[in-house]
Amino acid sequence: MTQAHPESLTTPSEMKYGEREIINGELITFPNPRMGRRYNVDISLPEFTCKCPFSGYPDFATIGIIYVPDQKVVELKALKLYINSYRDRYISHEEVTNQILDDFVAIADPHQITVRADFSPRGNVHMIVEVKHEK
Repeated sequence: MTQAHPESLTTPSEMKYGEREIINGELITFPNPRMGRRYNVDISLPEFTCKCPFSGYPDFATIGIIYVPDQKVVELKALKLYINSYRDRYISHEEVTNQILDDFVAIADPHQITVRADFSPRGNVHMIVEVKHEK
């Protein structure tokens, strides 16, 4: 018989502060400090996890985001918490990559953006999903 780990049976009031921050995590922005100058912001998030919607197995990826800000820049801690919010979600590789792009565009409205999800191989299959948006 398998026993559950007591630490995995916590109620919301017993959650660790990081877990609460992840649950409440949403993308936020601040004004672009260099309006009028086009520049790339290149972000790598190498510890992305979500769950396969078919098997429930964990999927691991490095998420790369390259964008050219317009009026807003995305705050990095908020981005980290937003990305970590996927860890217990059942979502396909294709859907999660597109959802990250959609959410980023909705909040920051960049000139252009590329989101690249490089998933770790599982069952001898390696997959990369890349989506782009441009004004």
